[in-house]
Order: sequence, then structure tokens, then C-alpha cells
Amino acid sequence: NLININSSKAAENIIIYQGPLSRTISIKSLEELSKTNIARGTLKNILNLANQDKKEVAKILNQEFELPIILTSNLINSKIGTVIITRIGKIIYPNKYPQKEISVPAIRAGVMKAIDKGKGKLNLIGFLKAYPNRDIAVNYGALSKIINKAESVSDLVEFFTESPLEKLKSNSET
Repeated sequence: NLININSSKAAENIIIYQGPLSRTISIKSLEELSKTNIARGTLKNILNLANQDKKEVAKILNQEFELPIILTSNLINSKIGTVIITRIGKIIYPNKYPQKEISVPAIRAGVMKAIDKGKGKLNLIGFLKAYPNRDIAVNYGALSKIINKAESVSDLVEFFTESPLEKLKSNSET
């Protein structure tokens, strides 16, 4: 029996796991940071511990990508899209359900719903608010390995969103 993905309207919390430890951040606090550059509570503590600039994090949360819905759907359902989403699904997944049979459809649904709500644009806050499970788990260990390979989180976001799309766009125009 799969979790009840369709009954949840939007994510409310991100639970960051590092080994046996976890910290919960509300999506509302991330949204507040994205709008006001003010971090409170657990989010403020995590940003301080990670030595992250709240304005830079807010910028990342608000960074928008124009993603045509049909092209994006084709991409996330292609072989390369499935590989990328499967890798992402090892980092973020519905809390307590890291299986790819659950995480991959949840990511796809969150992306498509967020693009639809964003009228062809996607940002991280929109994705989080569209994610079809109340609690999103983040495997910090897996995330930090990938972030360490990228020069910045912006480069990482750009890699996952623009690179495959640009290749698809250029292939479809020829």
C-alpha cells in the first residue's frame, strides 16, 4: 500500500536527516525567508550552523526557471530525466518512504504541479508547496556529497534544470 500522496495538498515541513539526527523546518518559515530575508527558529539556527547567508538562501529559494510544461513533462519522463529524478529521489523523498517507486512520482508530481501553478515558471518554494506529501525528508549526507561536487547550489540548480532542457530544446528545433 503506497502512501496517500494524492490526499495531501502540499508539503508543510522539511525534515533534514543526518544519520540518526533530524531537524524540522516548516515550509512557511522558508517562504517567509524567501519574501523577507528573515529567518526564525530552527531555520535561523540551521543557517547559522551551516554558515549560510540568509539573503543568498532567499535568492536561491526565489530563483525562477521558465519551464514549458510539455517539454518538462517529456524530460522528466525520459530515460535521462528518470535517472536524474531517481538521483534526486535519494536526497529528497516523502518522509519515511525513500523507495524510488514513491519518491520519483512524488518529485514528478511536485514539479508539474508547481509549473502549472507558476504559469510556466518553477522556483524552489513553488516546488516545495506543490510537493504531494505533508513532510519532505532530506538526506543531508547525500545532499552534501552532491553539493560538494558543484561549485555552488546555484550551479547545482542550474545543472538540474537548464542543461537537460537546453539539450532537448535544441534537439527539437532541428
